[in-house]
Amino acid sequence: MSLADSFEKIPVQVFENDKLASANVAREISDLIRQKQKEGRPCVLGLATGSTPKALYKELVRLHREEGLSFKNVITFNLDEYYPIEPSAPQSYHNFMNVNLFNHIDIDKDNTHVPDGTIDKNDVRSYAATYEKKIELAGGIDYQVLGIGLNGHIGFNEPGSGRHSTTRLVALDNTTRLANAYEFASISDVPRLAITVGINTILKAKCIVLLAWGQRKAPVIRESVEGNVTDYVPASFLQEHGNCTFILDEGAAEELTRFKSPWLTGEVEWTTKQIRKAVCTMALSLNKPILMLTANDYNNFGLSDLMVKFGSAYDINLKVFNGMRDTITGWPGGKYSELIPRHPERKEPKSKRVIIFSPHPDDDIISMGGTFIRLHEQGHEVHVAYQTSGNIAVSDEFVMRQIDFAVEFDRIFGIDNSCTNSIWQDAQNFIKSKKSLQKDTDDIRAIKGLIRRTEARATCRYVGIKDEHIHFQNLPFYETGLVEKNPPGEEDIRLTMELIREVKPHQIFAAGDFADPHGTHKVCFDVLMEALKRLKAAEDESIKDCRLWLYRGAWAEWDPWDVDMTIPMSPDQVIQKRNGIFIHQSQKDGVVFQGSDSREFWQRAEERNAATAELYDKLGLPKYAALEAFVQWTY
Repeated sequence: MSLADSFEKIPVQVFENDKLASANVAREISDLIRQKQKEGRPCVLGLATGSTPKALYKELVRLHREEGLSFKNVITFNLDEYYPIEPSAPQSYHNFMNVNLFNHIDIDKDNTHVPDGTIDKNDVRSYAATYEKKIELAGGIDYQVLGIGLNGHIGFNEPGSGRHSTTRLVALDNTTRLANAYEFASISDVPRLAITVGINTILKAKCIVLLAWGQRKAPVIRESVEGNVTDYVPASFLQEHGNCTFILDEGAAEELTRFKSPWLTGEVEWTTKQIRKAVCTMALSLNKPILMLTANDYNNFGLSDLMVKFGSAYDINLKVFNGMRDTITGWPGGKYSELIPRHPERKEPKSKRVIIFSPHPDDDIISMGGTFIRLHEQGHEVHVAYQTSGNIAVSDEFVMRQIDFAVEFDRIFGIDNSCTNSIWQDAQNFIKSKKSLQKDTDDIRAIKGLIRRTEARATCRYVGIKDEHIHFQNLPFYETGLVEKNPPGEEDIRLTMELIREVKPHQIFAAGDFADPHGTHKVCFDVLMEALKRLKAAEDESIKDCRLWLYRGAWAEWDPWDVDMTIPMSPDQVIQKRNGIFIHQSQKDGVVFQGSDSREFWQRAEERNAATAELYDKLGLPKYAALEAFVQWTY
C-alpha cells in the first residue's frame, strides 16, 4: 500500500490533461455499453453538465462516429437543471445535452431524462419522487459521471445538503451562481433555484467517477479526498461509496498531499525545486525565515531525509535562500552593464527582441505590467501580440456609449453621419430585443473588437511601444461570437509561427494562467507551444536563442518555490501599472465575465503581486511593495 493511501480516502487517478483523462473515462463507458449489449441489457448512465464533461462527451461522439459505438441500449439520467427555465433556453441543461451529446449519437431521445425546469412549483415534490422511481425502474445507475463545484457541490447539492437527500428543489449558493454567470447575460439572470438529484440518489449508483480539471478545483479536491466526511463539503460523502474514483488533471491534483508535500508519502526525487518547495513550505508553516530553520524543525516536519542527503540544516537553508534571492532582479531582459552570477536572464545581447503574448487585450498590463514597462525603459525592442479580439467581454451598454459618442462627434463637426446613425439605430434595435447569450450582429462584434483594440493600443502608447510593434492576431478559434469557442486550428498556429519568424525574439512572455475559467489562456498557450515545437523541429533560426517565460496574475499566481524570476515594484511603480490597467475602461466597473471573484482585475493583480512580495518577506528575503513572478518554460 502506498503511503498516499493513508491520506487519500477515495481512489484518485491523475492524467496529464483533461483530454487524456476524458478519453480514458470514455473508453470505460464504451466498454460498459458494449458489455451490456452482449448481455441484452440496458446501460444506465448518470450524466453531468457544465464545462467539465465536454471533452468526455466529445470523445463519446467520436467513438460513435469512428468506432461504431451504438447508444441504442443506453438510458440516461441527468443530475440537475436550473429552475425555472425553458428546455430550449441556451443555458438549460436540456439544451446542453442535446448540443454536446444527444444530437450526435443514435440514442433514443425517449431514453434520455433531464429534470424539467418548467413544472409548476407545487408539483415539484411529486415530480421529484417520479424521477427517483424512473431511475429505480431502469435498474439504477450503472455509471455515474460527476463534476464538482468550487464549494464542493455535486449535482446541485450545495454545502449543507444531507447524506440522505433525494431529488428536490434547492436554492443555489451564491458562489455557484457566480461561477455559472458566464452562461448568462449578467449575474441577475442566473436562476436562484434548481432541481437536483440528492446525495443519497448519487450514492446508490453502482460506479461513480468524478471529473475535475484545473487549479481552481485543487483546494476542494483535497478537502473531498483527504478531509473528513461533512455536509459542508458534499463531495466528501463519496468517501462512503465502495466504487468511486476521482479522475483529475495535474492542476486539479496539485493540492493533494502526494503532490503538495510528497516527502510525507514516501520516496522523493529531490530536485532543486523540490528541495526549495519543501523548505519554503516548512518555513511558512512554522512562520520562520528560511535562515532561522533548525535541525529540529527538519526532523519534526518529516524532512530529516534532506539532511541525510544534503548536509546540515544550515547548508540546506543557505542553498535555498540563495536560490530564492537569485530569482529577484530589476532587469528582466538581463543586465548588460555587469556580470551577475546566476542571474535569471542572459547578459547578451544588450538589447533583446521581446514578444509579450497576451490572450486578451489586457492580460499584458494586468499580469506583467511592471515588467512590461521595465523592459521598454531598459531599451529592449518590445512587441505585444494580442492573440484574441476579446470582443465578447464588452458590455452592450459600453457599445451604445461609444456609438453615441461617434454620432455626437459627427454632429458637432458637421460630418455626414447617415452611416453612423444607421449603425446606431440598428444596434439599439438589436440590443433592445437581444436574448440572453444571443450572438451579436457582425457590426456590434466589430465595434466591440475595435473598443478593445483601441484600449490595447492606448496602453502600449502609455508604456512607449511603437505602433508597428503592436500585433493584433485575432486568432480564428476565438471568433465565434459566443462563449463557446472553436478548437484551435492550423490557421491559429500559422499566424503565431509567422509572427515569431518576423520578430526573431530572444524572449517570449506568455500567459501560464490556466485557472482562467473560460479556457482562452490555455488554448492560446497550446497554440503558442505547438508553434514553438514546429519551429524547433524545423531548426528555425527565429527561435535559435529564445527563452520562454510564463506569467500569471489575473486568475492565480505562481507558488514562490516554482518561480525562476521575480521583478520587484516600488509603490510608485504599482501605481504606474494600475494607471495602465485603467486605460481598459471597457473592463472596469463591472466586467461581463467576472467569474467568482468580485474584485476588478486591477485589484486582483495588485493583491496577488503584493501577496507574492509578502511571501518573500516571510521567507526572510528583501521586502518590496509587489513582485511579478515568472517561470521559465521548456519547449
